[in-house]
Amino acid sequence: MKLRKNISYKNIACLFSCAIFFILTSCEEDVTKANGKQSTNFPSQIINNANIIQRDSGFVTLRAIAPIIEKYELIDSPYVVATKGINIQFFDKKKPKIPGKITAKYAKIFEAKKFYEAKGDVRITTNEGQRFAMQTLYWDQPKQRIYTHDTVYVTMEDGSTLIGAKGMTAKDDFSEYTFYKNTGDFSAAKISESKK
Repeated sequence: MKLRKNISYKNIACLFSCAIFFILTSCEEDVTKANGKQSTNFPSQIINNANIIQRDSGFVTLRAIAPIIEKYELIDSPYVVATKGINIQFFDKKKPKIPGKITAKYAKIFEAKKFYEAKGDVRITTNEGQRFAMQTLYWDQPKQRIYTHDTVYVTMEDGSTLIGAKGMTAKDDFSEYTFYKNTGDFSAAKISESKK
């Protein structure tokens, strides 16, 4: 009788400890699964005082400077973000000593789509001397198009001005552009050149 009681207590203790083990293991797996979904919302790389240079066959095509750049790679649509502003110089082989410039308070790059956005006091100066000012700017690199729906203020190299109240679209090298609902102050020489 005593032997039977000892065996049954041992069996109950063994079953009880197995049950606790399985309960704890399953809870631990659930916590891991829940935390796994949240764990991708952090940068995989952080660059402080970034100074990035991009080259093509030895020629510097772009130089970007930013206080901080964060790269998010562990999500479905990876991106790079500069939350404290960015200053970019872009170089053309035709005029390598006169870079174009882009500055913004915020920039985001979707690497897979090659889609860029800049926000907050976006300023562009082309290597031809044209100056653009707007609040947001989008660049679709595969389509080689830049666009915005914001009001665009443009100062040309000769001092004439143009305002695109409903935004603009442009080729990414600014060789041609279209302004929507525009007004401005163009010189007579410019108007006669455009009619030819």
